[in-house]
Amino acid sequence: MPIINSFISWLMKKRIHQIELFMKYPHEVQQEVFQKLITTASNTEWGNKYKYHEIKNYAHFSSRVPLQDYEDIKQYVVRLKQGEKNLLWPGEVKWFAKSSGTTNDKSKFIPVTREALEECQFKAGKDMLSIYCFNNPSTKIFQGKSLAIGGSRQINQFNRESYYGDLSAIIIKNLPFWADMLSTPEQSIALMENWEEKIEKIAAFTSNENVTSITGVPSWALVILNKVLEIKGKNDISEIWPNLEVFFHGGVSFTPYLEQFKNIISSPYMSFLETYNASEGFFGIQDTVHSKELLLMLDYGIFYEFIPVSEYTSENPKVISLQEVEKNVNYAMLISTNGGLWRYKIGDTVQFTSLNPYRITISGRTKHFLNVFGEEVMIDNAEKALLAACQKTNAIVTDYTVAPVFLKNKEAGAHEWLIEFKENPNDIHFFIEVLDNSLKAINSDYEAKRYGNYILQKPIVRMLPNGTFYEWMKQRGKLGGQNKVPKLSNDRKYIDSIQTFMKINP
Repeated sequence: MPIINSFISWLMKKRIHQIELFMKYPHEVQQEVFQKLITTASNTEWGNKYKYHEIKNYAHFSSRVPLQDYEDIKQYVVRLKQGEKNLLWPGEVKWFAKSSGTTNDKSKFIPVTREALEECQFKAGKDMLSIYCFNNPSTKIFQGKSLAIGGSRQINQFNRESYYGDLSAIIIKNLPFWADMLSTPEQSIALMENWEEKIEKIAAFTSNENVTSITGVPSWALVILNKVLEIKGKNDISEIWPNLEVFFHGGVSFTPYLEQFKNIISSPYMSFLETYNASEGFFGIQDTVHSKELLLMLDYGIFYEFIPVSEYTSENPKVISLQEVEKNVNYAMLISTNGGLWRYKIGDTVQFTSLNPYRITISGRTKHFLNVFGEEVMIDNAEKALLAACQKTNAIVTDYTVAPVFLKNKEAGAHEWLIEFKENPNDIHFFIEVLDNSLKAINSDYEAKRYGNYILQKPIVRMLPNGTFYEWMKQRGKLGGQNKVPKLSNDRKYIDSIQTFMKINP
């Protein structure tokens, strides 16, 4: 183990130098990524279709290659799953990251190439550790194990040589030997498909380990940590894992979960570091101790473009390069990757908080926002307001979802919030008032629509019994992995489903 620790420390120092280089020369690094992507894919079916061998610069690329979403590439994905090669990227694709679905499909299957695993996902994993160790030189993180909370793996029905599952499970299955040695639980447990059984086994297996770090989605990490506490009969994780230093989290905003983690981890040395990863790629890592901004990672084989959110629904939206972005503007992100995605709309929106180096915050989703009445409420708005309401009323939120109550006859509309609390507000009416006023202060469009209660009334908040979201997700077959409770929706599909579920299962 000391040899492995020395090797890892050497890798960390070397990588920090490379990160500093792309922070200093971002446009040159992105140009190198762009050129490599175009050259590598020039003899694929996609590359031949758009004559990649003729493309000399970004302007040529942007005028020639159309914007894509999953429906546009689905025909290629079907063929790749059946074993065809050299379609979107050279060679064969053996892994597919299963992600939440589209209008026409229950699930998306994102191709994961060897290059995407090694040059993006594994590189990002090393970078999380490199940055953390650089900021915490006295760390003892490598003297224990990392609890990696992933999903399950399944055999692809089209081709016995190709596989699909949550991206986290694909990463766990293909970990380098040194990373696997430092991870817990063992793969036979980490890759189990039955999530409820897996929770029990992960908790039992890891409760006697020396866990020094955790990686995963906050909601499911909490479920496992609470199960560990139950097994050990304790109230504080620090009593069980005294050397736990850091939780690397991503997938959803950490804001609603922070207080819950602090309630069960008392160690004053505990760190919470955010990452920005998705089935389509790994994009950002929190690189500073006192700010939640994310450093945009520019040398992972991903070329970035951006659409101002105000243009997103236009027939021919304005698309800009990294060099043209401005601070504090909402952008939808486009990526071209070494996984064979080209000008692909991933559905996330970001804001740049710094242009030297390029740092971002995740502001929401292009589909998961509320704009039924012209209020344009993003997830970032909702969670800041929710945090303010919790702080004023001593509440802790477990999870939530929001949907519109539509205008009816002469009655104004509203936002209906279904919230599951770990700690109920000491005054629900005051909670609603703070939530409403905070949204007004954050979002001028919301404030305008709330004026005089003509278009929007005060929010409606319904408190759900503990465990409601868990049981609802279970009933939908959405436990574990990268499955998340939908936060904001422009229709009532999810809220109506939850309320129907509660009537059937009181």
